[in-house]
Amino acid sequence: MSISLSIIMPSLNEEKHVLVAINSSLRAIDKLNIDGEIIVVNDGSTDMTREIVEGVMKKDSRIRIINHDVAKGFGNAFWVGVDNMRGEFVCTIPGDNENDAYEILRYHKLLDHVDIIIPFVYNKDIRSIFRSTLSFVYKFIINSTFFVNLNYTNGTVLYRKSVLKKLEYRSPSFFFQTDILIRLIKGGYLFAEVPYRLNTRSEGISKALSFPSLLHVMGGYLRLVKDQYLREKKIGIEKNTSTSERYKHSDAESTN
Repeated sequence: MSISLSIIMPSLNEEKHVLVAINSSLRAIDKLNIDGEIIVVNDGSTDMTREIVEGVMKKDSRIRIINHDVAKGFGNAFWVGVDNMRGEFVCTIPGDNENDAYEILRYHKLLDHVDIIIPFVYNKDIRSIFRSTLSFVYKFIINSTFFVNLNYTNGTVLYRKSVLKKLEYRSPSFFFQTDILIRLIKGGYLFAEVPYRLNTRSEGISKALSFPSLLHVMGGYLRLVKDQYLREKKIGIEKNTSTSERYKHSDAESTN
């Protein structure tokens, strides 16, 4: 299966990492023979992120950039990328180079059977005890609240673009990935969880751990609870997806 893929790369002041992240993603695309593009969403960077990306764009037409004058949020960067992508499938690879595109794209053939591929980190020892504990608590809250059993919800998830069209609400914060997954999974879309190796951060800490980001995550969580338990609106299954084909096959089998 040869897929058409768009990698969305949100980047905020990533002048030290974005070029490495781009090159790593291009190598993964080439190695797996994927028809891919990279959309860097420069989310209000005040360093040389924009200049670096625009420089490498001159050497490879598969790279594009969308510039924000001010930071609008990680989730917003994702949705802007979705609205401008050319591929049939989409994945987010942040510009901080903590994620290796090959680790998620290597599973692309599973898209013959599901519409969502969700990675979970297996080398958890590279993360601090604080971050591992925070991740454990977060996962427990999400799984308990929405009656799911997911290993991880904030990784480099691979989606079929058409299933994202079913979503009326678009979270602009770091909570966007969890928000999308819960809405689609509770809506009946089929998914697969796969093991994923995380790179070691060369310096700094994740922007997701900042106090403003955590407040936005709390707000996103409360919005999702309200939508899931008070509105109770089914999103429906998009036609021409792996999920719809699987359901049609099951219905045909049940009538025989």
